Amino acid sequence: MTALTLRDFVAGYDPDLPIVKDVTLDVPEGQVLTILGPNGAGKSTLIRAVAGMVPIFSGEVRLSGRDVTRAPAHALARAGLGFVPQTENVFTRLSIRENLQIAAELLPRSARAARVAAMLAMFPDLAARPEALAGSLSGGQRQMLAAARALLSEPRVLILDEPSAGLSPKLVAQVFDSLRRIAQGGVTLVLVEQNVRAALALADRAVVLVDGRLAHDAPAAELVGNPLLGQLFLGARAA
Repeated sequence: MTALTLRDFVAGYDPDLPIVKDVTLDVPEGQVLTILGPNGAGKSTLIRAVAGMVPIFSGEVRLSGRDVTRAPAHALARAGLGFVPQTENVFTRLSIRENLQIAAELLPRSARAARVAAMLAMFPDLAARPEALAGSLSGGQRQMLAAARALLSEPRVLILDEPSAGLSPKLVAQVFDSLRRIAQGGVTLVLVEQNVRAALALADRAVVLVDGRLAHDAPAAELVGNPLLGQLFLGARAA
């Protein structure tokens, strides 16, 4: 079954100058898809538009076959889409537990405590100090908390924008280990990531966006060491 579908997807900030242009994409259930491309290619705009945070000008978005085009962010969350932005993704003045409890308010009251406990169990670094302020966490731990917040509502699809941005190699490894565990739990992952090596090691499939258009789509293993990827990252257009 297809978890996420985009058809002739056009999005951006100005209808006369769209950033994402005619993207058609299917992400099967349980797959990990990474979106690669040079700076300014429209990667973050694409996923933010899917997540209801950037205007969609034409085309459609479907979650498990359900049309959610132009649905607001809160409706998308209820429909099964989780989104982890690159920055400002946790409440720094609240504790780990309080961050999770706020996210759990989307759930029935009877389910909240169990889901918070489940998220702490999934991320041992968070469970070790649940009363610590989010602002005191390392960059990697903040990303784990942001992912835990998004997972609380049990999304079928989790989208992440640059989860390794600004992290040391050690913390990058920790974050990608967490993402691997999430994927193994059956959640479909879609991530924008500049760390190509880490992204391709995690992903089942990769697409390359250039000038807002899909320039390449292949199994992730085929792109490792592929000179075409370097050409595309330098801004070459697809033939």
